[in-house]
Amino acid sequence: MPGGVEITWYGHGTWAHRDPNGTVVLVDPWLSGPTVPEALRDPARVDVVAVTHGHFDHIADVEAVHAKHGCPVIAKYELAMHFGGKGVAAVGMNTGGSFEQNGVRFTMTHAIHSGSITTPEAIIGYGGEPAGYVITFSNGYRVYQAGDTCVFSDMALIGEIYRPDIAILPIGDLYTMGPLEAAHAVRLLGVKEVFGGHWGTFPPLTGTPQGLRVELATLGVAGVTVHGLEPGGSV
Repeated sequence: MPGGVEITWYGHGTWAHRDPNGTVVLVDPWLSGPTVPEALRDPARVDVVAVTHGHFDHIADVEAVHAKHGCPVIAKYELAMHFGGKGVAAVGMNTGGSFEQNGVRFTMTHAIHSGSITTPEAIIGYGGEPAGYVITFSNGYRVYQAGDTCVFSDMALIGEIYRPDIAILPIGDLYTMGPLEAAHAVRLLGVKEVFGGHWGTFPPLTGTPQGLRVELATLGVAGVTVHGLEPGGSV
């Protein structure tokens, strides 16, 4: 990526971003997920964790990562309170606010999804509304990490205000938007590069990067690069 930003898809909704200054951001750590390569299940360095919402497939390994690395965990205020009660150094935020760590700035954005704190078996409690982030790296490069969401018209405002260089969007369908809606999200955001996540983990998640390319072409959105990573892949 420009300026040395490295983006790695661990699988499902888990991503890592390495800033040019070496800072490693881990988003929604589900390191025990079924598609995460063995080599990535125990990362050597994590400087900050950003959580989009409380579903188990996005928070399952937050406590383990914090225990090993002692890194702050950014989350919606209610979810941060939940982690704080478990001894995690959590930073509570809310939509529209920003927080900076190691020269990397996190601005919390809206997302449309459900937001309970869950295990695979049960709902534990309320974790605040779901969120996304605009992550601004030390060199000014901006990644829009949408989290789990459908398309919403205010993505145009995210594009206008923050001008992200790249978007990471869920494309799997069923629990999030699929390729059709993600193509409209790309149009609203105005980005020229996009990663698809939250696909291929389970059979019902049928969306694919190629499906997004087809929908972009159908919509007449040209000049967009869709990065088709497999779990463990980096750009």
